[in-house]
Amino acid sequence: MNLTTRYLGLTLEHPFVAGASPMVDDLGLVRRLEDAGAAAIVMHSLYEEQLTRESLSAVDAFDQYAESFAEAASFLPAPAAFALGPDEYLEQIVKIKATVAVPVIASLNGTTAGGWLHYARLMEEAGADALELNLYSIPTDLAVSGEAIERRALDVVDSVVRRVSIPVAVKLSPWYSSLGHFATRLDHVGARGLVLFNRFYQADIDPEQLEVRSRLELSQSAELLPRLTWLAILSGRVSASLAVTGGVHTSLDAIKAVMAGADVVQMVSALLRNGPDWLTLVREGFRHWLLEHEYESIDQLRGSMNLLRCPDPAGFERAQYLQMLNRSGGRN
Repeated sequence: MNLTTRYLGLTLEHPFVAGASPMVDDLGLVRRLEDAGAAAIVMHSLYEEQLTRESLSAVDAFDQYAESFAEAASFLPAPAAFALGPDEYLEQIVKIKATVAVPVIASLNGTTAGGWLHYARLMEEAGADALELNLYSIPTDLAVSGEAIERRALDVVDSVVRRVSIPVAVKLSPWYSSLGHFATRLDHVGARGLVLFNRFYQADIDPEQLEVRSRLELSQSAELLPRLTWLAILSGRVSASLAVTGGVHTSLDAIKAVMAGADVVQMVSALLRNGPDWLTLVREGFRHWLLEHEYESIDQLRGSMNLLRCPDPAGFERAQYLQMLNRSGGRN
């Protein structure tokens, strides 16, 4: 059974990748991820605000993550170790590269074209095999148009791509006004991969204390559905590799993602909940399913359910919507 896949120009033994999480701050956990069979390891992001020494409430909020991941307390690093500073982050890349043989993908989170972008080059020099650019941002200025937001993001991606020779993937949210068109524009400025989708850690309100509370919720398999839709839409229509993150917890989740067009699946919440060894179980289940259904390679599976196989993709999506409404008695 040939499970070999290509992602960002890298040849991976199989499509299962350890996605961005605090586990990479602990070299013992990094070794466990490789031992469990991770084909590559993605580091959590280094934030633009950390690099420009501005305040970042989102990073501060991560101090509470250990309580949110109570079931994972036995293997998560201490909270104080989560947010590596710029120098420590670069040092951690060097240490991880010396610890494991699989590709290591560093991550930058930023939304403006500023001097902080030179860290992309420093990450490459530290040994990162690729870079994941995380465009996590919630626009709060009502005067800024969707086109302006996309233009700013494209400028950032273009700037990063020009600074490094390693491949760059872009981690997206699903909320762009025309995601498919934006994806093709990212293709044109040199993004080698698209990661679908970022999860917004939204704030809650404590009405008694009149305070904003931050919570991290682990994903569930149900969150995979919008990702399957966009994988199927983009598969075969963009040059960039496609990765899915968010909602992959089981072998069946991974099978669906690859059928829709994913080149790799990034697992995070399932590993935080169940430990790194969960990856081995999911990977073996994936392989067994392919053997049971007489697939000879992952290439036969990939994109087999994408919308290129449908003569009228827009009509197909509309038909599915109407069919679902009919089943629910017309409620929407």
